[in-house]
Amino acid sequence: MADYIHDITELIPQGPPFIMVDKLLYSDGHLTCTSFRITPGNPLVEEGRLSAAGLMENMAQTAAAGAGYEARAINVGVKPGYIISVKDLNIRALPEIEAELMTEITITARVADIIVISGKTTCRGEVIATGELKILTSV
Repeated sequence: MADYIHDITELIPQGPPFIMVDKLLYSDGHLTCTSFRITPGNPLVEEGRLSAAGLMENMAQTAAAGAGYEARAINVGVKPGYIISVKDLNIRALPEIEAELMTEITITARVADIIVISGKTTCRGEVIATGELKILTSV
């Protein structure tokens, strides 16, 4: 279970304005949940809606927040990660500015420096995006 973390940037390697998560809601090493409110200045907003790239990055940063939470627990620094593969990405809707997203990722595999996650993002109780990402966690 995650403790309340006041500043999400303590857990993720990204910095403003490229932050696609606001709050870590839960993390147990396998499942991580975050929330994110879309703001007008977000660099991945196009025509008033978060882009598909923004939804994908939100899933990746949810995984990063979980990894950062684990790193913090053992007192090591947050490491960058890189999306290396996307599979079965299904975008059902692009959320508008001011919408709040709830994203959960499940780690489905770990092989050396690669983690595979399954992600699901909801907005107003509706699933708007699902997919699988492979993330390289060390370079």
